[in-house]
Amino acid sequence: MYEVSEERFEEMVEAALDKIPQEFVDRMRNLAILVEDYHPDSPWILGLYEGVALPERTFDHTGYLPDAIWIYRGALQDLCTSEEQLAHEVEVTVFHELGHYFGLEEDELHLLGWG
Repeated sequence: MYEVSEERFEEMVEAALDKIPQEFVDRMRNLAILVEDYHPDSPWILGLYEGVALPERTFDHTGYLPDAIWIYRGALQDLCTSEEQLAHEVEVTVFHELGHYFGLEEDELHLLGWG
């Protein structure tokens, strides 16, 4: 286990988000990125996307609450033994959940190294 302050963890999430290419950032709308310690029902998962993936949306997809990406600080810290490893796992988790937002499936994410 490797712990960092809430502020440092949020900096890691922001650093991961800063690495997203602009053409993808331009398509990210009505999306919240949230940090919690653990998923209430599955404390071992590192992140979660909740919403309707972009390719599945219809022309009349309006009036919905924002999609959400949850990044689970406690679960990620439990997995890691150094700050470098934690930063890497945060980046992989952020990219993984954003991949779901953009419609990628688990097998595709694993092939991209965002398993």
